[in-house]
Amino acid sequence: MKRVRLSPTQTRVVEHEEGALLVVAGPGSGKTRVLTERVRRLLTEVPGHFRILALTFTNKAANEMKERLSDLSNESQRAFIGTMHSFCLEMLSERGKPVGVEGLPHVFEQHKDRKEILIEAVKQDPLLSDELASEPDSKAIARRLDQWLASISWLKAHPSAMENSDDEIGKRALEAYDAGLRACGAYDFDDLLLLSYRLLSEYPKIADFYRRLYRFVCIDEAQDLNEAQYSVLTALCGDSFCNVMMVGDPKQSIYGFNTSSPEYMWSFRDEFGAEEIELTENFRSSKAVVEVAKALDQNYDVEGQLPIPGLVVVLEGADEAAEAKAIADKIQTLIVEGHEDVEGGITWENCAVLGRTRFALMAVEAEFRERLIPFYKRLTANHENESDVMEEFMLALRVMANPKDRLHLSALAKRWETDVPLFSGEPEAVDVIGSMASSGGAPRARAVADALAAIAARTQRLDMVPGVEAIREYANTLDEEGKRAIYEDVAVFEQEWDQYLRTGPSNRSVGGFMSSKALGATQQASREGVALLTVHSSKGLEFDVVFIAGMAEGVFPDYRAKTRKEQDEESRNAFVAVTRSKRLLYLTWPRSRMMPWGDRRLQKPSRFLSAVRKE
Repeated sequence: MKRVRLSPTQTRVVEHEEGALLVVAGPGSGKTRVLTERVRRLLTEVPGHFRILALTFTNKAANEMKERLSDLSNESQRAFIGTMHSFCLEMLSERGKPVGVEGLPHVFEQHKDRKEILIEAVKQDPLLSDELASEPDSKAIARRLDQWLASISWLKAHPSAMENSDDEIGKRALEAYDAGLRACGAYDFDDLLLLSYRLLSEYPKIADFYRRLYRFVCIDEAQDLNEAQYSVLTALCGDSFCNVMMVGDPKQSIYGFNTSSPEYMWSFRDEFGAEEIELTENFRSSKAVVEVAKALDQNYDVEGQLPIPGLVVVLEGADEAAEAKAIADKIQTLIVEGHEDVEGGITWENCAVLGRTRFALMAVEAEFRERLIPFYKRLTANHENESDVMEEFMLALRVMANPKDRLHLSALAKRWETDVPLFSGEPEAVDVIGSMASSGGAPRARAVADALAAIAARTQRLDMVPGVEAIREYANTLDEEGKRAIYEDVAVFEQEWDQYLRTGPSNRSVGGFMSSKALGATQQASREGVALLTVHSSKGLEFDVVFIAGMAEGVFPDYRAKTRKEQDEESRNAFVAVTRSKRLLYLTWPRSRMMPWGDRRLQKPSRFLSAVRKE
């Protein structure tokens, strides 16, 4: 069995057994280590037949924990390790009938799909149609629809507010929208939490079953909980269950726009009577990086750290192109020359360029492409394909997984400029899409239909490979540019399919694959090249060398941060960005920048640069 060296404070966490525990863990303090080692100890040293529920904020964190526990073989099967959304999806799949869920929930994760559902729902409701008709123009109508969607998400994320809301139009929009989703046999992300909360709170026997099944519950990144997630936890625990451990860091709470808040950590401490342990060491970052982090947050105390000097440097460019050149120059120099504080040399994968938004990274991406510097951007669960045929293949797979899905079937028909055929009875998706492809006439439509038929022909065990081969055969009939786009999309799809095979259930299904994809569980854990990431997508990652680009007022901090609460979150964003660095940190900014509307504007250095000591 693997043995891991722990500090005395970490050992206290790992050896904690019964009762509630709150661990306040700063960056680099080994929170993943203590979480993993506590799960290991409970599985191997505590007698009894029980399971452990370990909920992480990201799939990457879940995969990392699974990997660290892989040596336990059969014992590791006694732990559910995954995101709260994935746990809720599994729970609703198995026991969701009382709240109307039959089988695996099909998730509509894309904003455009949810908006289309709302548009169709509004058309069916005279009151909502009149409300929308009162808007002066199409832009105002689009804004109103977006406001309704935002209101729907907010209500679902705040179960306590749903009953007491006095916004009659908002509640009516919610009811119409939900009816539209259900007509397509679909749910959104918010439903996974809300319906799980209802299931556990309204059906005590089901909650009791899960309490008996899971003797211990562990929650990672607790500072990122929102009301719906905390409500699921409290409904699961009921009045008496208290074997819950939460690990989090209020200084790294940066998802306020998703209604998350560190307040739920303190609610947990008070309501559960949790013992509190602080992990104040930083085993990740060099002294120079820790000093900047301390300057960004005066309350950040570090009682133990690495004896490595490290480096923090400010780089300034005449404009965003010059800033990007300076970043590329420095990375290429470091790759060749290395640095004494980075053991084993520096590779592309050791380096990351972070931006507060994608806007701050555009010039860096262009410079990397020009120099052929390998890089990757974090693919989201709902990334768009570059080619029409792969986008349509994904639409077809949605329909194959969920025959009630008229939204994506209609979208496919529209793209192929044909109609959805009428069949008697309930035809197979393969037959419907095959008929549409024949009448649509486009070669790529035929390729999609052939791909679906090839997948359906494998009745023993689901295999996407024959379908992908059909798409690739079509690509081979095209010119170089068309072929390249499809091949790139296919490569991403194959990676996702491979990840599903390795981490998904043994009883594979198209619906299971699409749900895993929607939840982001099919993304690759690691990639090749320099990471080009927003601060939010870098959360939980670490690199030897980190560049934070666009450190100018209005970019970082973001110009939209007006209130004290929003500005505090910008400071936490900066704190998170800085503490992604293990050894070397470069903070860069341009003296002028081309704005999205085409004007060039002079920039002021970010207030966060004052955290760097001037020599």
